[in-house]
Amino acid sequence: MAASHLYALLRVLQLVRPAFTEPSFLRFLVLFAGWVCSGGTHAVTEALVAAGVSGVQHHAAFHRFFSRARWSADEVGRLLLLKLAALGPLRLVLDDTLCSHKGPKVFGLGSHLDAVHSTRAVHVFCFGHVWVTLAVLVQVPFASRPWALPVLFRLYRTQAECQRKGIAHRKKTQLGRELVERVLSWLPTAPVELAADEAYSCSTVLKQLPQRLVFVGAMRPDAVLTRPRTHRCRSPKTGRWLTRDVTVPKPQALARDAALPWQRLTAFLYGQSQQVDCKEVVARWRSAAGERMLKVVVVRMTGGSRPLRVFFCTDASLTALQVVERYAFRWSIEVLFRDLKQLLGFADSRARRRLAVLRTAPFAGLSYTLLVLWYLELAASWQQLKLPVRPWYTTKATVSFADVLRLAQATLARARWHSPRRLRANLRAASRATHPQERAA
Repeated sequence: MAASHLYALLRVLQLVRPAFTEPSFLRFLVLFAGWVCSGGTHAVTEALVAAGVSGVQHHAAFHRFFSRARWSADEVGRLLLLKLAALGPLRLVLDDTLCSHKGPKVFGLGSHLDAVHSTRAVHVFCFGHVWVTLAVLVQVPFASRPWALPVLFRLYRTQAECQRKGIAHRKKTQLGRELVERVLSWLPTAPVELAADEAYSCSTVLKQLPQRLVFVGAMRPDAVLTRPRTHRCRSPKTGRWLTRDVTVPKPQALARDAALPWQRLTAFLYGQSQQVDCKEVVARWRSAAGERMLKVVVVRMTGGSRPLRVFFCTDASLTALQVVERYAFRWSIEVLFRDLKQLLGFADSRARRRLAVLRTAPFAGLSYTLLVLWYLELAASWQQLKLPVRPWYTTKATVSFADVLRLAQATLARARWHSPRRLRANLRAASRATHPQERAA
């Protein structure tokens, strides 16, 4: 069983083999195994110790893998995206996260607003890196919620740093739009659905998107909405023909309108069924989405500081229930950020050089995707992959990423990573080994 798990993992890792040269791919395997098996702070040297390679192969070669080697994190993400696109309808989620760092001469380091520790009254800033991340939502058989698997990353640099370096400043939304356009260029005909929060529901991301991309996002309660005129008429003041759209009540005015009753829906949100009171309207949001007709859903909140939340979708044929539930799936990327930082060392990198900074954190994120893809390979018999016995946790019935990581650490610990010859032999054996489902067929 242990050998079959290792061979399945090596087969998944070979999905990204075309992105590397032969020597770089062997180092990638060693770093992947060591990074996954590392406990505590993750670093290149810790990964070499965990993989049993320290003292056998020189550590400088593995540092050069991040700072000088010829490979692209985008190309690795492209190969993973093509694999994920073959699993079913492509649903994407876009967001950014802050990784706190300190130290002189670190590339891309800046002072950023810490959204977790800030409030409306007090803004907390800290030094670090902000990563704009695009992930693919995948409904896995071993969990009740979709999982967000990251494929593309961009480092956001502050305006002050860009002025010091004499380079053009790019906003987070511009970086997010670049990631979306890259996916659309890789999949020129596939329908795509994208979910993002209010920060990315703006004209930079939304305008001139192709019709095959359906965007689900959030808007301000005071957004200006309009609709096309259904018949021609003249202005009562000037007598000229009116060509502009007719103004629709703003979402906050729509919520106060007693003539339009609230609809009560039962939605599956964040793992449980909830009652949702909402109102809906089909309108344009010209300042952000241009000419596209949107399904706008106003939701009355029963808790929190916001009395209303307003969601929208560029596919006006969707129901209000579908819009609310699809936006709620966006929360999977927040779970992803937590798992990456706490379990896989996404924020632990102490790299300083440009290429090393731009590659180390994405390496951790792409490793997350590879691990989940491997676990999906074992999904046919995942019930037999016994979870740890927790008598104090009787309600746990699904798999978390901590469980995936634990199984991966046990699997990788049995392999010998210090010998390139043995590693090549394992790769050949993994290529010859067939999937359990293929043997059953």
